[in-house]
Amino acid sequence: MQKCVLLGVSSSIAVYKAVQLTSDLLKKGYDVEVTMTENATKFVAPLTFSTLTKHNTIYQTFDEHTEYDIHHISLAKKVDVFIVAPATANVISKLANGIADDFLTTTFLAFKGPKIIAPAMNTAMYDNPIIQDNIAKLKEYGCMIVEPEVGLLACKDEGRGKLAAIDTLIAAIEAALIEPKTLKGKKVVVTAGPTIEKIDPVRFISNHSSGKMGYAIAKAAFELGAEVTLVSGPTSLKHPYGVKTISVSSANEMLEAMKKVYPDSDYVIMAAAVADYRIEDPSDIKIKKSGDDMSLHLVRNPDILAYLGENKKRQKLCGFAMETNDVIENARVKFLHKNCDMLVVNDLNEKGAGFKVDTNIVSIITADNIEKMPLMSKDELAMAILRKLGEL
Repeated sequence: MQKCVLLGVSSSIAVYKAVQLTSDLLKKGYDVEVTMTENATKFVAPLTFSTLTKHNTIYQTFDEHTEYDIHHISLAKKVDVFIVAPATANVISKLANGIADDFLTTTFLAFKGPKIIAPAMNTAMYDNPIIQDNIAKLKEYGCMIVEPEVGLLACKDEGRGKLAAIDTLIAAIEAALIEPKTLKGKKVVVTAGPTIEKIDPVRFISNHSSGKMGYAIAKAAFELGAEVTLVSGPTSLKHPYGVKTISVSSANEMLEAMKKVYPDSDYVIMAAAVADYRIEDPSDIKIKKSGDDMSLHLVRNPDILAYLGENKKRQKLCGFAMETNDVIENARVKFLHKNCDMLVVNDLNEKGAGFKVDTNIVSIITADNIEKMPLMSKDELAMAILRKLGEL
C-alpha cells in the first residue's frame, strides 16, 4: 500500500531543499501532501509543490479551495508520517507549546502518527536555551528530531543550523514508517566492513568486504526502534542515520571497541569480515624493493566472535560465515565452537551472494533449525535476520 508523507514547510531559506525532498520522495513512490506557513510562500510559490504532488498546497487557515474545519482533520487521518522541514525557531516553539494558529500547526496537533522535526536556522537561534528547551519538549512528546548540520549559513555565519541533507531526511521518514518497533528499548551492536592489517605506512592486507550487509543491519535495527552502535572497519559507505558509529581499522582495534560496548548490549551481529592474520612486525617506514621475493610473517589475529561467545551472558549473539565449499557443515562447526545463538552463512560461489553486491543468499542456522533464505536485497535480509534473532 502506498504510504503518504505530509511535508510541513516553514519560512526558511532552506525551503528550496523542501522542493527537492518532495521530488525525491515522489520518485521513491510515496504520495506527498504539502502544507506551508504563509511566510514560507515568500520563498517558494505553493504552485511549485502543487505541480509536483498533484495535490492542492494549503497555506491559508481558511483556504478558498477547501473546508478548513474538515480538511485539517481529514488530512491528518490520511497521511502516515508528518515531517516539518525546514522547521524554523518560530514553528518549533509553536508546536512545542500547542499553539495552532495556521493550517500547518493545526494539522500537526490533529495528527496521531509519527512526527519528525528538522530544524533550520541561524546558529545563535538554534543554540538559544529557549529553542533547545522546546526541542527537548518535542522529543519528550515523541517527535523525532533530525539535527541540523554544521556549515556555512545564509547569513554567512559558520555553525550548526543547516537543514539536514535530503538523504538524511528520507532515512528519518523511512525509519518512522517501519512498524512495529519490535526492538524498542534494546541495544544492538553490529560490526561491518573489513579490517586492514598494516604492512608498512603505504601497504596493508585486507579483504573484499564492502560493509553493505552490516550497514544494512544497523539501519534496519534503528528502524525497528533499537539503540544501535555500529563498529565499522574502513568502508566508502555513509554512516546510517540514527546510528552511533565507531570507526576502527585493525582486528585488534575492533576487539577493543567490542569489549567496551558488549557488556551493555542485548543483540550483537558480527557481520564484519575480520582478517584472520596480521603482520607480526609491521614496518614504520616504507619497505623498499630488494630482490625478487618478499616474505611476510603472519600471526593469528584475536578471534572476536569466539571471545564474545565465551563471555556471553544475557546477549543474543549472531555470527556470520562465508564459505566456498562444504558450506553448511563448516558453518555448523563454527556455530557450535563460537557459542552463537544464530549464524548466517553464504556461499561465495552462489550468484547474487558475497562481496560488494546489493543482494545476498544465505542460510540461517540456529540450535534446532537451518533455514535457506531466497535471494533478496541486503536491506530485506537485514530485517529478516533481526526478526529471527528477536524470536530466539
